[in-house]
Amino acid sequence: MKKILAINPGATSTKVAIFNGNEQVFLKNIKHSTDELSQFKTISDQYEFRKNVILSTLKDENIPLDDIAIVMGRGGLVKPLKSGVYKINDLMIEHLKMGYSGQHACNLGGLIADSIAKSIGLEAAYIADPVMVDEMQDIARITGHPEFERQSIFHALNHKAIARMYAKEHGRKYEDLNLIVVHMGGGVSVGAHRKGLVVDVNQALDGEGPFSPERSGTLPMNQFLKACFSGKYTKEDMQKMLVGKGGYVGYFGSNDAYAVEKAAIAGDPKAELLEEAFAYQVAKQIGENAVVLQGNVDAIVLTGGIAYGKPVVARIKKYVEWIAPVAVYPGEDEMAAMALNANMILNNEIEVQKYE
Repeated sequence: MKKILAINPGATSTKVAIFNGNEQVFLKNIKHSTDELSQFKTISDQYEFRKNVILSTLKDENIPLDDIAIVMGRGGLVKPLKSGVYKINDLMIEHLKMGYSGQHACNLGGLIADSIAKSIGLEAAYIADPVMVDEMQDIARITGHPEFERQSIFHALNHKAIARMYAKEHGRKYEDLNLIVVHMGGGVSVGAHRKGLVVDVNQALDGEGPFSPERSGTLPMNQFLKACFSGKYTKEDMQKMLVGKGGYVGYFGSNDAYAVEKAAIAGDPKAELLEEAFAYQVAKQIGENAVVLQGNVDAIVLTGGIAYGKPVVARIKKYVEWIAPVAVYPGEDEMAAMALNANMILNNEIEVQKYE
């Protein structure tokens, strides 16, 4: 059986998995402390540290690299491109290192995958459906000022995998359905999937949409502008307001959605209001996407780690069940999605795209 190595770096952790075909035989979520990561000035500076942690973990688990047939890395902030699988080449490595479309830990996925693949004699490593998948219709790019354009940056790998899973379970083709997919994790992305294309989605990295455990989402622009020029904050301070110290962190002091949920259940009025506000904002974003699909919605699909929370799912459902049936797929199936794409590559079932 051809083994697959999947690598998925996150902000404070690195997931590594081994698959035999589509069967996951090993998974480790390696946590990184603030002290460990604070020694690095940039995301790319973490490359050697994260790679060595992965190699040490595999060695400790007695997993030989010689058995690996293909290495998949989590797609990073490369240039906008169409959905699919891509062979990692020199241009992609250059773009991942420089942060072509921004800096995020997922940029390390392709870099580490490429290095490990070449070290064991493989021609190349691959990424699939990176966050920069861009299928937005032109009308969705208009903002209201020509200096600015809406961008497609979202949890494309999990969106696509869960949408296809929903379609398969219902005996349909993904390309025949209209779905609203909602990924709820450290960031929240809500996308309108029309016949296999994500024609509109909020920029979930640092910009718009609902707030999340640590991101502010859409803010009142005039208030934000005044804060920028108030002299009280640096550019870095303002960036932290958007990502890192927004959302639950800003209001509750923690990015743990489960902690907010427990406090709400225990009767904490602030936590209850925050969880309801989160559900309210997610529901409004779902409503916007229902408009994009002109009311023709086959299903609303909730996924991501926060979808494990039954109270918050119930809060969202009460707002949106009138639009379409709601299906819930808790967790992030990104590792399995990478394995699925790897198997399609190995079995010549999908055309590998060239990054250029």
